[in-house]
Amino acid sequence: MPRKKLPRKTIGVGEVQIHDLEKKYVNDVLNNNRLSHGYYSDRFERAFARAHKCKYAFFTNSGTSALQVGLHAMKIKYGWQDGAQVLVPAVTFVASVNTILQNNLTPVLVDVEADHYNIDPSLIEAKITARTVAIMPVHLCGNPCHMDPIMHLKKKYQLKMIEDSCETMFARVGHQPVGSFGEVGCFSTYAAHVLVTGVGGFSTTSDDELAVLMKSLYNHGRDGIYTYIDDTKKASLRQLFSIVSRRFNFIHQGYSYRATELEAALGLGQMRRWRQIIRRRKQVARRLTSGLRNLAHYLQLPTIRKNHEHIFMMYPLVVKNGVDRDDLILYLEKNGVETRPLLPLTNQPIYVQIWGGIEGKYPVAKHLNQHAFYVGSHPYLTDQDVDYIIHTFQDYFKQGKLF
Repeated sequence: MPRKKLPRKTIGVGEVQIHDLEKKYVNDVLNNNRLSHGYYSDRFERAFARAHKCKYAFFTNSGTSALQVGLHAMKIKYGWQDGAQVLVPAVTFVASVNTILQNNLTPVLVDVEADHYNIDPSLIEAKITARTVAIMPVHLCGNPCHMDPIMHLKKKYQLKMIEDSCETMFARVGHQPVGSFGEVGCFSTYAAHVLVTGVGGFSTTSDDELAVLMKSLYNHGRDGIYTYIDDTKKASLRQLFSIVSRRFNFIHQGYSYRATELEAALGLGQMRRWRQIIRRRKQVARRLTSGLRNLAHYLQLPTIRKNHEHIFMMYPLVVKNGVDRDDLILYLEKNGVETRPLLPLTNQPIYVQIWGGIEGKYPVAKHLNQHAFYVGSHPYLTDQDVDYIIHTFQDYFKQGKLF
């Protein structure tokens, strides 16, 4: 790849581009004066469920809400007691752990793989106790967890599973998409994610009872006979009387976690081109890997596990051999390449306050907290943008600090 001086610009870890189809759909929503769950929400949910081979998908106001409600619904259905344990990786966004705590359950951290950064299946079994009821694999960075051994342990110990797939959408392990392995799958459509609705998320399931519970909990815990205003339009006269008499019955302590038709319209428009979005993310990642390969002595580049599809929501890197991560990050940022740390969890102030100094118990997570970060690999990066990122890395190491 020829080296050339490119103009300095800011290249973000994510970007939003609203295409004409999304604008058309949003304008249609506005013209119809219908902001609550309606035509676009229904179509978006059905399309998302099909893409992930699940019977149901519920569009909510965030991936965090999806996790909180998914756990709440499972707790009701399976009769989990307060304090029951849920296994969760020691590297993830704080929402994974927060939603466990908010359901009065106990998170049990499991260290992660040094190469793929997801929960380490070889460490799971030692963490299972008589109080363990579920496991929450988190598919980080667009990269699915090593699902075969995890599913083996799920079956062996009769555990339930809620997949935190907020960073990984449409990706497959073999022929099976993420979000369909467990009883519940949870996704995010927040800004800079794979599908972008500004705010938003999904919960998926193929379990009828969990579907009813989640739909109710998203809607204040309302009686499942009535959760959307269109429920009355589909009813017979006899059914209508029953619905009207019960539609203000609340049978659970639920939440107001609904999204609007505006977000659904944005998402449905992007569903028409999700394959294109994923294809471009992979192209960007391949170009980055090719351009940084000669720096592999200093940077641990992302790898793809056999039979697992990586859709690269972001491009993770780990410095090695004495490279000063913070100095490298500062150089990248000064030259317009935006970065983020790779989701530190065990050293977060709130968890130090709750649990004390636990970071040393999770050596791989600790190493990643100190040495890992990521740059963007979103579909709106041009080849010139990607080359600029590569050349900025090359220029840093060309300075000879480490040679």
